[in-house]
Amino acid sequence: MTYTVLVVDDEPQIHTFMRISLTAEGFHYVGATSIKSAQEAFRQERPHIVVLDLGLPDGDGAQFLHSIRKTAKTPVLILTARDQEEEKVRLFEAGANDYLSKPFGIKELIVRIKVLVRDLVQTAPLADVLVSGQLKLQKSTNQVWLDNKAIALTKKEFSFIEKLLNQPGKLVKQEEFLEDIWGHTHRDDSHYLRILVSQLRKKLNDTADLQQLIKTESGLGYRLITNSTERH
Repeated sequence: MTYTVLVVDDEPQIHTFMRISLTAEGFHYVGATSIKSAQEAFRQERPHIVVLDLGLPDGDGAQFLHSIRKTAKTPVLILTARDQEEEKVRLFEAGANDYLSKPFGIKELIVRIKVLVRDLVQTAPLADVLVSGQLKLQKSTNQVWLDNKAIALTKKEFSFIEKLLNQPGKLVKQEEFLEDIWGHTHRDDSHYLRILVSQLRKKLNDTADLQQLIKTESGLGYRLITNSTERH
């Protein structure tokens, strides 16, 4: 199967080397230079992956990300020169799957795109429903409930909770989260996890001080608190 990658960037040189590199790796390349042209290309081509620059001539690329998330779960990799943590949080909350700071190497970009493609084709495990205490997760519908109340999670937040529910009460190392959720190139990017867990705690009403659901093992990883797990 040939996967289509829509690249949205207003720099001609970016399109030139990305078209050559993506085509050489077997991808179908589609280019756009503005939000308007990107929206049209997205409707016509239905890409499997979107690589999106934020600085576009007719607005912030995040506007296009928001429009995608209204109708589709297409993986989006953000290209940005903005490297502040607040900006990363904003992008992940808006539905970005990954980001890459400019300037970047084409090899790393290709690896990250392949990780997103891998996520698209992963086969779901046999056990569809996982339950621990007040938490319930259904894999086939990507739904999570807390005390029978549905909680809206991003794809990465869902994957994080799923890994914890697969091993309730047991420590899951941060390197395992990083590699399985973001790919092996992110094994040392522990700030990804800190941002994700911080946002997840807000949704689950689980403060960092109380840690009633997710226990942080400093420098090691995380574990899901069960009735038999110590809560301090």
